[in-house]
Amino acid sequence: MRTLLSWNVNGLRACAGKGFSDWLSAQDADFICLQETKANPDQLAAELLNPVDGRGKPYKAYWSSAKRKGYSGTAIFARREASWVGSLGVPEFDDEGRTVIADFDDFILISAYFPNSQDMGTRLDYKLRFCTAMLVYCDSLRAKGRHLVLAGDYNIAHKPIDLARPEQNEGNPGYLPEERAWMDSFTGAGYVDSFRRLCPEPGKYTWWTYRVPSARANNVGWRLDYHCIDPEFLPALLKADIQPEVTGSDHCPVSLVLDV
Repeated sequence: MRTLLSWNVNGLRACAGKGFSDWLSAQDADFICLQETKANPDQLAAELLNPVDGRGKPYKAYWSSAKRKGYSGTAIFARREASWVGSLGVPEFDDEGRTVIADFDDFILISAYFPNSQDMGTRLDYKLRFCTAMLVYCDSLRAKGRHLVLAGDYNIAHKPIDLARPEQNEGNPGYLPEERAWMDSFTGAGYVDSFRRLCPEPGKYTWWTYRVPSARANNVGWRLDYHCIDPEFLPALLKADIQPEVTGSDHCPVSLVLDV
């Protein structure tokens, strides 16, 4: 049995000042995916650069940083060493540190920070290119008979149940028709939204805007963070959850437990 966590930390150094290390030490996770780290490894304090698990044992840390300082970035912390580590292999996305991909033999783990389509959809084309490339990559893994976990901030609320106020957000980034259509195609190809498979209840969110100070207190949120798995991996799915009580970022962590 393996526990996976994923969290958009909205700046790892900032999150470190809001209890990240305490949160990390309280977990018993085998794998932790981070997004929006906003840092190169050489900018990190030792406790972040060389993380330890709740038992005091070191994680293997794998990083992907953006060329632009203080922007984007992803990471994976793992209790065991990966047999291969890479990225999506597309320069326009790798230059922004959008993915870390690690092969742990019994499955491939992808920590992904999907682009924000931005106001007026100014980066929608870029985002949709990323989404297309990701689906092609996942399909290539399945064609080889590999299991995969695509963890991260998708920056998409898929269905009306995935945000508190769907009608008011029809034209807003993260809930644009084109973004939701891609999620339809992704799940239509068989990929499983682990949390929604196990929890059909409304009111479960992973992101609350900082622009409205009362948004989190009133649970006016969006579910943007996912662990999706290939359909062949579905028998291994044991549990998926959200940690809304963790407040070090505008996102909260999400968890997955697999029988592997």
